[in-house]
Amino acid sequence: MRITRNIAAAGALTALAVGATTALSTTASAAPNVTPRTVCGSAYKTVNSVPVGSLGTVYLTYNSSNGKNCVATIRANPGTVKNMSAYIYVPDTDEWAGDFGNYTSYAGPAYVYGRGYCVSWGGNIDNVYVSVENSNCAARTERRVTEVR
Repeated sequence: MRITRNIAAAGALTALAVGATTALSTTASAAPNVTPRTVCGSAYKTVNSVPVGSLGTVYLTYNSSNGKNCVATIRANPGTVKNMSAYIYVPDTDEWAGDFGNYTSYAGPAYVYGRGYCVSWGGNIDNVYVSVENSNCAARTERRVTEVR
């Protein structure tokens, strides 16, 4: 009885894996190009970016009509699920937002009100982490850090 159950479970897992592989390969090849504007919204313009090694880019965008910043981490080559994040922090107001998880093409959007404030932001793809502190303000010098963990 136990052997039959193990064989049935193995067969079910194989069928699930084949089905998932087929579904993911169809989705990945049919996915449209992802841009910061498609992730954050059409009113958001890219104001800064930082490469995540050769894996992709974290984008900082801004919407001048509502004063909000948005951050998105976008992979250069979408495909299999990878650990990813996008975050943004406004030190003067202690407001932050982030998106952390396992994704096939992008992490985000993460929004904060940033008009008139310096922002710190960043993200990761797999084991490559980037951060930008004191960004987009004239009063302070921007500091960029890339780490491989």
